[in-house]
Parts: sequence; C-alpha cells; structure tokens
Amino acid sequence: MPTLQTLITFFGVAVLLGLSPGPDNLFVLLQSAQRGWRMGIAVVVGLCLGIIVHTSAVALGLAAVFAASEMAFTVLKWCGAAYLVYLAWGAWRAPTSVKDDGDDQPKRTAQAASAGDFMRMVMRGVVMNLTNPKVLIFFLAFLPQFANPALGPVAPQIFAFGAVFILATFLVFGAIAIFSGVFGKLLLKSAKGQWWLNKITALVFVGLAVKLATSQR
Repeated sequence: MPTLQTLITFFGVAVLLGLSPGPDNLFVLLQSAQRGWRMGIAVVVGLCLGIIVHTSAVALGLAAVFAASEMAFTVLKWCGAAYLVYLAWGAWRAPTSVKDDGDDQPKRTAQAASAGDFMRMVMRGVVMNLTNPKVLIFFLAFLPQFANPALGPVAPQIFAFGAVFILATFLVFGAIAIFSGVFGKLLLKSAKGQWWLNKITALVFVGLAVKLATSQR
C-alpha cells in the first residue's frame, strides 16, 4: 500500500486539480445555481461514483484497452456531447418557478425533491463523468504515476489513490455546490434572474458539448 506521505501528497494534488477550471466543477457550479445546493451535492455524488468506475478500469487494465481504441473513444465522446446538448435543451426550455411580483408559484413537495430528483441528479453526474473519455485517459496517465511496484501489487495502490481522489473531489466539489447553491438561490427569487440563469446554463452546456465533440485523444 502507498505510504502516508504519498497519500497526503496525492490528496494535495487532487485538491488542486479539483479547483482547476474544468467541465466537471463547472457542471456542479451551474447545476447547483440552477437547482439548489442539495441537487448540486447529488451531482457530486454521481461524479464520485463515476470516479470509482474509472479507477477500477485503470486498476484492472481496462483503461489501457479503451485508450488504444479510436472507435471506443469516438463513440463515447459523441454520446457525451449528445447528452450535454440534451441537458442544454432542457435548461433552455426550463420555465421560471416564480413570478415577477415575488409570489411563488406552486412548488413540488420537499419529499419529491429529496427522493426522485436527488437520484436523477446523481445519475446525471454519473453519465456526465462516464461519457467523457478524456477523464478515463487522464486517470490512466495520472494514477499510475504515484504507484510504487516496490511496495507491492499496483492494483490495490490504484484503488487507494482512487479513494483519496474521491475524497478530495467530494470536499472541493461539495464546497462549490454549497457556495453556488446559496448564490443561485438569490437569483431564483427573480423570474428574470432565473430566466437568464437557464439561458446561460444552456449555452455553457452547448459549449462543453462542442469542446467534447472536437476533442482528440
């Protein structure tokens, strides 16, 4: 297993990576602003579940097989781009939930928002993470750099680093979700502010889709 010093160093690097602007933290930022911090945390949970899949693929050697396949990379990136366009369309057409006079329109119950919606946002995070082939290739290039064959089998070390990466991701992205959710709550009190937030979210999703579709290995 990795030494404690190596794990601490890896944790610090993972935190810095989480703070660096990228599709995932931008996705959390927008979803939290648009739907509230709880739904943002749900997206973060989904992204972390996706990291488990990527870590397992690297540890089991599946990532190397995927990275060698041009067709697999292309199919996955187009699936991811199509999903982002779908989310953009939904955000663009999303209705405002408040009136200009400040009176709330009928809202869903808290129970509905904490059950079905939470799971739906978790799955949104999972799909967002797994349909980006560059994430898998990044893990393939990043995690093994910290593994030391002299300390034993590499696969358990990869899983350990994956667990630390998940912890760092949850802490950083969770903080982003809470901050963005609180800020977004102010915008959602205004029908005009909510309208602009929906449109900006849609345009950003389109931009991410174009970036993903035109990405190369």
